[in-house]
Amino acid sequence: MQLQLGGKIRELRRRDGRTQEALAHALGVTSQAVSRWEASGSYPDMELIPAIANYFGVSIDELFGYQGERESRIDALLAKVDELDRQNGGTDATLDECIHLLRNGLAEFPGNERITLRLAQVLSETGWIRHGEKSVTNAEGYTVHDAEYHKRNEYWSEATKLLESLVYGGCDESLLSTAKYELILQYRNVGEYEKAVSLANTFPDVRRSRELLLADATDGRERAKYLGTAVLALADALSETVVQALIASHAKLSSKFFVDTLEKTIRLFDLACEDGNYGLYASKISCLFLYLAEHQWAAGAKDDAFASLDKALEYARQFYALDGQKDAIFTSPLLEGIPMNPGGGHLENMPKDLPEIWPFWCVPDLEEVQKEIKNAPRWAEWVQKARQ
Repeated sequence: MQLQLGGKIRELRRRDGRTQEALAHALGVTSQAVSRWEASGSYPDMELIPAIANYFGVSIDELFGYQGERESRIDALLAKVDELDRQNGGTDATLDECIHLLRNGLAEFPGNERITLRLAQVLSETGWIRHGEKSVTNAEGYTVHDAEYHKRNEYWSEATKLLESLVYGGCDESLLSTAKYELILQYRNVGEYEKAVSLANTFPDVRRSRELLLADATDGRERAKYLGTAVLALADALSETVVQALIASHAKLSSKFFVDTLEKTIRLFDLACEDGNYGLYASKISCLFLYLAEHQWAAGAKDDAFASLDKALEYARQFYALDGQKDAIFTSPLLEGIPMNPGGGHLENMPKDLPEIWPFWCVPDLEEVQKEIKNAPRWAEWVQKARQ
């Protein structure tokens, strides 16, 4: 420790272009004392350590050379939690283990913001899986979250407190936007709309999104690539927004309107992928077809519903065919040379599991429709095709 401390003081002093005399004056010691520290002939009194760290703008851990080891251990912890969480796949398989690991991590590294954020996210996931997210239709005919039910969700209550400690405690800028986003959802769930809207208003508008700013920051081939990527990202975001808009007003809308709007929404992706190669976005299209099938059946278009189920399966298979193809690129003119990013997607299950996750979005709750379609002989045939 003595050798590390002396060498670190010398390294930081030289980094900042400061003399031994300047450091000595700031600490109220002699320059000879600083010289001895740096030569490892002695080390500072312990009460001086916080002042030395503050002088150089570093943590005490970093001053003693522990920062790299500390961050490595935190990285390993979060990687382990991420892997365990992936094993959940929307189930409750490893949630308790994830929570246990993260609580122990905070005990070892009190106040660490990265661990705090990850714990809040896992608690949010746990609350959703164990208690569910409930919606009701209000007097005006709009879908709203069941705030009174959600207020009893102990996992969400703890997640909210952790997120508030980050957002209002001045957490690192690299984590702030994620923490704000998660907290907005928690506030919304329990009916704290003014708080949620206030936080939402701190974000930039659509025109200042990262995807569009990257295009504005470049030119030539790079700009074309960023613009193509932005078209896809915006189509993805817009498709999700349209679905949520349908859900919000579902009591006012006919099944035919749902069907017409979803069909138009699916075609958004053809703006950029006119050749039918959708990359990771094939998973989102698969989800849209699952949802479309439910509403086609409700509208009486039963043949169309099963055609959409077949389409959902087709696009799920297109997405999973990318597995392991790290060098796959889009082939349409607007997306020339852009990676297909096979590492992500909206489906957490293989195509054979589509019958279990259908209709993907479950609002409005069309229980009778689901009973009818699952009793149809063609449903069993489709399930068989999905599992081949």
